[in-house]
Amino acid sequence: MASDIKINLELKKYISLTEIIAEMFGSRCEVLIHDFSNPQHSIIAIENGHVTGRKVGDPITDFALSAWRKGGFGDIKEDKMVNYKTKTKDGRILKSSTLFIKDKDSKIVGCLCINYDMTGHLMFEKTINEFCTIVDLSEQKEEETFVKDVDEILENIINKAIEEINKPISLMQKEDNLRVVEMVDEKGGFMIKGAIDQLAHSLNVSRYTVYNYLEELKAKKKNNKLEKQYSDNKL
Repeated sequence: MASDIKINLELKKYISLTEIIAEMFGSRCEVLIHDFSNPQHSIIAIENGHVTGRKVGDPITDFALSAWRKGGFGDIKEDKMVNYKTKTKDGRILKSSTLFIKDKDSKIVGCLCINYDMTGHLMFEKTINEFCTIVDLSEQKEEETFVKDVDEILENIINKAIEEINKPISLMQKEDNLRVVEMVDEKGGFMIKGAIDQLAHSLNVSRYTVYNYLEELKAKKKNNKLEKQYSDNKL
């Protein structure tokens, strides 16, 4: 809302814009115009002044004063600064934008400022983020598959183990097959009935070969355990 004081014509053009912006974005959006000819009482128009508690006749901000003194924002002296963070005295977070207004001689005569109270949005965002926080099992190389048939679970376990080897089955060597059997075992695949036969079929080996692989892995684990105990005792 503009006061009855004399207003620079260049600034006056923006008054209706303050009203439109404020009406469009609602009561959380403060829009105002500063007249730099009178820094001590620079606000000549303001909508939704309750956001920062200001009114017509209040002074320029330190941020606007500093940018005006430097002739623009940043190193390249831009005429605008968009979506920067500000804070009210009572701690509310605002998203702010400022546009310098120039006269016909390119002299800065004032600015249009928009301050949107983001506090409620940020609180809601925090609540939503907390609610939506999940553990991404894929980052841990783990996945949960929802199926209706236990055979599908076993098939998925075997297929993922084979994919880890990253070779065609026809080119896989014994050590590759051993690794597949080990991964299937680690995933609990052999707790499912028929796992030996299904894995043997997938690897194109006999079921007895799979049994031998399991015995070999069992012996390896036992040896590793004994070696660890020996090492610990030495320490």
